[in-house]
Formats: sequence, C-alpha cells, structure tokens
Amino acid sequence: MDSNSSKPAGVRPAGAGLGNNRDSTRQHNLSTVLGLVHSSAGLSRAQLTRTTGLNRSTIAALVGELVQLGLVVESDLDQSQQHGRPSIMINPGPSVLALAVNPDVDAVGVALVALGGNIVNPVRFHTVRAPSMPEVVNIVSAVYAGMAAALPAHFRVVGIGVAVPGLVDPADGTVIEAPQLGWREQPLAAQLAKALQLPVACANDAVVGARAQAAFGAGREVADFVYLFGGASGIGGGIVSGGKLMHGATGFAGQLGHMLVRTDGAACSCGSSGCLEAEVTREELLRAVQLPVDRAEDLEQSVLGLFASGEASAQLREVLSRQARLLAVGLRGVVHQVNPSLIVLGGFLRILAEAMPDIVEGAVSLGAARGAREQVRIELAPLGESLILVGAAELAFAPLLADPAGVLRAASADREN
Repeated sequence: MDSNSSKPAGVRPAGAGLGNNRDSTRQHNLSTVLGLVHSSAGLSRAQLTRTTGLNRSTIAALVGELVQLGLVVESDLDQSQQHGRPSIMINPGPSVLALAVNPDVDAVGVALVALGGNIVNPVRFHTVRAPSMPEVVNIVSAVYAGMAAALPAHFRVVGIGVAVPGLVDPADGTVIEAPQLGWREQPLAAQLAKALQLPVACANDAVVGARAQAAFGAGREVADFVYLFGGASGIGGGIVSGGKLMHGATGFAGQLGHMLVRTDGAACSCGSSGCLEAEVTREELLRAVQLPVDRAEDLEQSVLGLFASGEASAQLREVLSRQARLLAVGLRGVVHQVNPSLIVLGGFLRILAEAMPDIVEGAVSLGAARGAREQVRIELAPLGESLILVGAAELAFAPLLADPAGVLRAASADREN
C-alpha cells in the first residue's frame, strides 16, 4: 500500500495517531523494499514499483533512505527494459554484515555474510574431536576478532546467527540437546552474546538450511518443499508449507532424521532405533571408500569418480544401494505426510541421489499415492556448507529486515554507550 493512501481506521479526532500510522507504514514499506532487494540478485526501481504497487516517488524516497543507511547501493541502469527509459538498479549493500556460525563434530564454520547472501570470508576451523560449547565460543571469538580487525571502519556487524546440529530452544537459543556434539542444556546464545557483545539467534542447522533454500536456493518461490541435509552430525530437515517455515507447537518441527525407516534397525542417538540418520550415515560411506574424516569434503567426488571409472567395489555398491533404499523409505513418508512439490537433498544425501537415481527418484514417482506424488520433483542443493552459513546469517538479519532504520539506530546508540 502506498504511504500516501494510508488512512487511520475508525472515528477519531483529526490527526490523532497519524504520526504512528505513518511511521508504521514507512517501516513496513522500508522492510518490504529491503526484503525484495536482499532476496534477489538485484532489482531495478521499475521492478520494485511493479512488485510493491507503490508509486515511483515513494520507491525513490525509500531507496534513498536505504542508501543512506548503507543497506542498498544504486548501480548501473537496467538495460534489459524493452520500452521507456532504463531504470536504476538497486543491489544489496556490502557494508552491513552478519556473523554466521556452524559448529559440527569435526569443525566450526564461521563467516561474515553480507545482505543478499554474499559470503565474505568463510573460515572452517577443524577440531580433533567434537568441540565443547565453551570451545566453540572461544573459537568464534578468536576468528571474529581477526575478521573484525580487517573490516573497513564503516562496515557494521548487526548480529550472530548460529546453525546447530541439534534441538534448540527458539526462545533463548539454549541448545537443549545436540547428541553428536555431546551437548545438553548449553546456553550457547547467551555465552556468545556475552563474549562478542552482539545479539545472537540460534536454530537447528537443517531448519536454517531450509530458510536459505527458500530465500536463495532451489526453494525460492516454491510454496511447499522439504529440505533434507546429511552431514557429520546426522540428517536434519526443514519443511516449508504454504510459503512458511513449519515450526511446530514448540519450535521443533522438521526432525526428519528421526523418521522410522527400519523396524529392526540400529540404535539412534535420540534413544530410539531404526531412524533415518542411524541407518544412512556419512561415516559408513567414508569407510567404504577408505577416506579419512578430514577429507570428507572429497567424499562425493571420490564416490562418483569410482562409479564413472567402473572401479566401485562391491562393498561400496552394497552400502549405497542399502542407504538409497532406506532414504527412499523416508522420502515416501515425506511425500505422503507433507505433500510437497519439491524435495531438496543436501550434504552427502546428494551422493545417494546421483549414484542410485532410480532408487531415490523411484520413491517419489512410484512409491507414493498418485495424488501425493504428482508433480513432486527432487533437486540437489549446492555442494559445501556455504548455504548453511547463509541460512545462519538469515537468523541474524531477520530483525534488520523487519525494521531496517530502527535496528540500525539502536545499534548506533549501543555503540555510543
């Protein structure tokens, strides 16, 4: 809605509450424009005008304010327009950053991420064992100190987003349980905030990955999709339904790694048995190709290379076939229960889909009821951990995207005090 057309509802004295309504509308419009620019590769003023329904002068004023705040930059004209004068392009600004953190059993990932999902300088700090919560705080503090010292003076870090391989209390960022890390009731958000003097938001790593897929990846503009990620800590998932990330009653929806896929299966860290993440593991694949853990990033290339050359061992083929069949059981359950139009597979689950496509894709095309499986497709998430870090940054950027001017004013006031 254009700010010039906003009218207070109900009967009241002339001008009563008008300032508040105008402020609220302005905040909403700033948030809308920044959100569109953030989630795109760049938009022209003309595109912003068409998408928002605001008039050109209002868009110009909003963009001008966002430029002054350092949140967007104006660049070259959009030459793709077929008619009329070329419009100025608006891109995410590079100087407002979030610190993204992803602790795992063998490393702690840390990166500064700019608006638009642009990773500035990722660091993967390898550990000889699963790090404790205090060790993660110390590692992040040391890495961030080096990063912050190298930043230009006008760059600002607005917060920290943490992707955790475990259950996280959405209210205060306490890690309720991360079995692979050996954590229970760890106040990670509070300790990081104390150490770095920045606001901190934490969430499950696969849920964070789903947010990134929705904003920048395969799930962009897809209303109903499921993201499944396999990593060192197991398998996690995130569900987007009706265009919104599913949280559940207490914030723990999407624990897809704990779907039952084998009734007489292996013991799981959750206390049950036969869960997807207990049966389908990265470690078993590493053993099958005789790769050490510190070379896990080469796993996909190694497996697919052996298949392409015809040198895959019988053991490797058996492991892949069994894991693919069990993943297919889980995917059939997802299709029946969630009815997505898209399933995105990330991490080492990509390998199963690439090496055993008939088994994995058959779970969707043949193994589900016709109504649920129609128009369901499977796509692979990009290689690497970068999308998890981008998703973690989204946690930190959420308040800024909701109230751009207000958050930056508050941050400036905090620095002055």
